[in-house]
Amino acid sequence: MGTKRRSFFINLAPSNKLKIKKMDVIDENGNTVPNQESKRVLAGVLGIILGAFGVHKFVLGYTKEGVIMLLITILTCGMGAFISSIIGLIEGIMYLTKSDQEFVETYQVNHKGWF
Repeated sequence: MGTKRRSFFINLAPSNKLKIKKMDVIDENGNTVPNQESKRVLAGVLGIILGAFGVHKFVLGYTKEGVIMLLITILTCGMGAFISSIIGLIEGIMYLTKSDQEFVETYQVNHKGWF
């Protein structure tokens, strides 16, 4: 894996307290990775509630994985929904228990599609 750098801007307030205004995650190619906190929570909740349909995968931009979960549910006339629901539940809990930094590095920078 490549090295990741962080950039931040420091503001010295009149009270001489150090405040960090903004922090960006930069991947190994020098691209700024946007803050994904709201997607982490949204994807986690959707994984728990609608995991059988792969909605949490679509929210994160994993179209192929989302289509696979959706097709398993539809093509098995709902019988495969149990398996997809368990996968969604596990992934939803994993998303919600990770820190924001771990989530961004794992699912946005490294693009880990499953578990």
